[in-house]
Amino acid sequence: MGYLSHRVDPNELKPGDHIYTWRAAFTYAHHGIHVGEDMVVHFTAPETASSGSRWNFTSIDIGFSLQKSGQNRDSGSCLCTYYCGFRQSESGVTISCLNCFIGTGSLYLYQYGVNKCAHVSKLRGGTSTTAPSDPPQDVIDRAMYLLNSEAGFGKYNVVRNNCEDFALYCKTGLLVHVKPATGSSGQVNFLVNAPWKPALVSVLPKVVCSTTMGALAVGVTVGTHYWNRYKTDIGVRDDVVKVKVEDVGSFRGF
Repeated sequence: MGYLSHRVDPNELKPGDHIYTWRAAFTYAHHGIHVGEDMVVHFTAPETASSGSRWNFTSIDIGFSLQKSGQNRDSGSCLCTYYCGFRQSESGVTISCLNCFIGTGSLYLYQYGVNKCAHVSKLRGGTSTTAPSDPPQDVIDRAMYLLNSEAGFGKYNVVRNNCEDFALYCKTGLLVHVKPATGSSGQVNFLVNAPWKPALVSVLPKVVCSTTMGALAVGVTVGTHYWNRYKTDIGVRDDVVKVKVEDVGSFRGF
């Protein structure tokens, strides 16, 4: 546990956990839902979906039971070549084995129901939310339904509709009911509200001219940043509604 992210041993995972792994030297994180038996359902752009089969496997239904492959999850090899990489032909919702999801990185657990002070004090966005999680079976049912849906979770958009938005929906059932500049993704909202952007424009000249005024301006800028991070969290914003998984397509207009 820590202020950056929350590393977890794969053996400690429970079905319904929201997990993520850092990519490209911690520049961004990829998120997914652990559905049991070392398998992860996650959302990505169709053209960059995880390696594996691209065929349409319509015989899978919501209640299917994944079989253990018997391979060692620490070996780095694919744990389930039969299911790993499955997605509907036009959807970015994909199922992968845990090893393929993690790749060369480490595994981290997204935190739910954290208090507001702990949430905004994280050094990086996209690692926690004040929103409580729904029961694990509800989380898994949403993920599996969207995996088997032809429309999936809609069109992938790195700012408005990304892997973290997908995992947050599976965990909470909450969606933004207007078309915002950004979605519910904590890491996107962290970057949008980054304190160094206004600081470079407005604070730096004040620091040069006056140490006292500069310090005050820095304090205001940082305070505004934390407030913006808090108010864009899916657990407190007032533009989210609970949506049944069967209604996601009509709600989102796809």
